[in-house]
Amino acid sequence: MTKLSIIIPIYNVEQYLPACLDSVLVPGLEGYEVLCVDDGSPDRSGAIAEDYAARYPERIRVIHQANRGLGGARNTGIEAARGEHLFFLDSDDSLAPGAVREMLRELEDPADVLLFDSVSVDESGRVLSRDAGSPRKGRFTLEDFPEQICAMPSACVKLWRRSLFTESGIRFPEKLWFEDLATSPRLYLRAGSFRSVRAPWLRYLQHAGSITRAADPSRNAEIVTALDLVLDDYRAQGAFDRYEAQLQKLAVQHQLLAASVRVAMVDPRSPLLPQLLEDLDGKFPHWRESAALKALPRQHRLLLHLLDRRAYGAVRALMTANDLIRGKRI
Repeated sequence: MTKLSIIIPIYNVEQYLPACLDSVLVPGLEGYEVLCVDDGSPDRSGAIAEDYAARYPERIRVIHQANRGLGGARNTGIEAARGEHLFFLDSDDSLAPGAVREMLRELEDPADVLLFDSVSVDESGRVLSRDAGSPRKGRFTLEDFPEQICAMPSACVKLWRRSLFTESGIRFPEKLWFEDLATSPRLYLRAGSFRSVRAPWLRYLQHAGSITRAADPSRNAEIVTALDLVLDDYRAQGAFDRYEAQLQKLAVQHQLLAASVRVAMVDPRSPLLPQLLEDLDGKFPHWRESAALKALPRQHRLLLHLLDRRAYGAVRALMTANDLIRGKRI
């Protein structure tokens, strides 16, 4: 029986892929498979995956397709997967030693969504930070802990029961930034059970090509589409009113504190900045009065104050100073 399918989309990652694949190979361990989806990669990534599959045919399958983006590659993996649970691993990231064995052990006490921690590392392997997959530990439901909606949306820090996708028809949007934000909260609504473990299984590599560091600010406009997919689905499922406070916080966190700050850091004069604020005002006219926002850290409240007053140059100055204090590269 295949308990777990590890789905690895591949595109232009020939320098990172061997370390990724090495991290998921455990000799003699049964109960899991690795699906490499070559998304029309123009470099040697597909050939590297085929070489690993030839050496480990009982473990690795490779699928080649024309380029459909990260979401499209994951969707191909979903369709081909045999495992009861799915894990989406980006091909420039890797797993901590022993992680696959621990995952399979934790799946002996399964939930629809099993959440775990991650560490961010630089290209030398230095740990930069550790992030919890959920603020809540142990077993819970969305009704018990609706704040899960606002937690890190990354699909890569969760083991998903495959039936969440197959029974709902939900798939990742293709060639859209923020595909995780557009998908994870919708799957939460279908999940009957969650379980969170404090295990730092994922090693998330921070490098110049990471999506969150990309210099093109215009693509942050796609956050509007991603959030609209979530809000429309909650309305269609009759759950919007029940979770409105959490959805509002989610929108403020991602549309202002994430996307708008990224744009301001690159171009404080971008016309996208007021557009993002005005769109949020249309979605949630009373967001400024939210008690949840008043409980945010002081710097986040200051950023919201500056963004609300369209002081985008001040946002850039604040974030630049913050990065200098922390010793980050600007």
